[in-house]
Amino acid sequence: MMAAITAADQGAEVWIYELKDRLGKKILATGNGKCNFTNMFQDDSCYRGTNPSFSKSVREQFTVENTLEFFRKIGIEPKVKNGYVYPNSEQAASVADALSMELRAKHVKVVQEQVYSVKGQDGDFLVKSEHGQNEFDKVILCCGSPAGMKNPKEFAGYSLAESFGHQITDLIPALVQLRCKEKWFKTISGVRCEGIIRVLENGKEIAKEKGELLFAEYGLSGIPVFQVSRFAGEALNRGSKVTCKVDLLPGYTKEELEARLVQRFESLRGRTAEELLVGLHNHKVNYVLLKELGIDPVEDSKKSYGTSDFIRLASLYKELTCQVTELNPFANAQVCAGGVDTSEIDDRTLESKLIKGLYFAGEFVDVDGTCGGYNLQWAWSSGYVAGFHAAK
Repeated sequence: MMAAITAADQGAEVWIYELKDRLGKKILATGNGKCNFTNMFQDDSCYRGTNPSFSKSVREQFTVENTLEFFRKIGIEPKVKNGYVYPNSEQAASVADALSMELRAKHVKVVQEQVYSVKGQDGDFLVKSEHGQNEFDKVILCCGSPAGMKNPKEFAGYSLAESFGHQITDLIPALVQLRCKEKWFKTISGVRCEGIIRVLENGKEIAKEKGELLFAEYGLSGIPVFQVSRFAGEALNRGSKVTCKVDLLPGYTKEELEARLVQRFESLRGRTAEELLVGLHNHKVNYVLLKELGIDPVEDSKKSYGTSDFIRLASLYKELTCQVTELNPFANAQVCAGGVDTSEIDDRTLESKLIKGLYFAGEFVDVDGTCGGYNLQWAWSSGYVAGFHAAK
């Protein structure tokens, strides 16, 4: 939609081929239905890919400021919350509708048909769809990804790029939950807490995030987990052993926590192990950690353990370790890591280096962002750059 509006602004006659029953359908699910369409904080680390620096020149051509100006122009008043930008209506449908209205105003033709093939090169492309075929001077492929699909094999977009000789990098669900081996997750399912998660590949740290974690019966969820999932998935693809270390009490150093636990033991003698920990953390978490140490939660503390056990307990609160077995599937993923190989795309224009007149944009390319509006910012920036240069 962004590419089409931009190309039409440059005087091009533009057609959109859309498989879904409405344009911008994926926008409706963003930001919990409120559409977090960009973020005031921008840093290169917010954008990822096999070549993480690829997106920089594209983003510099269409910045956050350009995004805000564009959306105001088409009727969307922005609302900023801690840097996260939403439409003032707080309705994702507003963004999709405003884009659709702008397409109509620019006389962009929307063809709601499946595209079977795109053939040709150098200003002469033949697009074959369900009810016929048409010729075009330029083609922009921006088919999205299999993220959110129950059966990702049904996603046919990449075959269009491959038909022109383009390579597709490894595809991994991203911004998704981690499935873990430990059985105690069922006990603490539903617990939320502030914490720090570190991902280790064969014992070496490869990613780290802080924020609200959510324990599920299968493993780990929450925004910090989503942020590191790409790295965990890549490591699993390499056949590595992937573990997570979770700091459940980031407000304490290990030494401070040890001292505090010993102090509790001394001042609250006679209580059970579980009672001694009341108020320190969620009672389900306390129970699981005691069981992991082999301490009976309901025994009198004087009988069941001593000071040395609190030192071991502090280690568990600071480094609760679990093994990642797999990511949740594409159906649960917000985005897809991987896509059309960026080494085969001009990072200034998004034109194919293999086929003149062929362009790419959006999640279809091997670029993905972190949570917080960065994937949509990539959509606006890449759509603008592809549309502008294709029309020029």
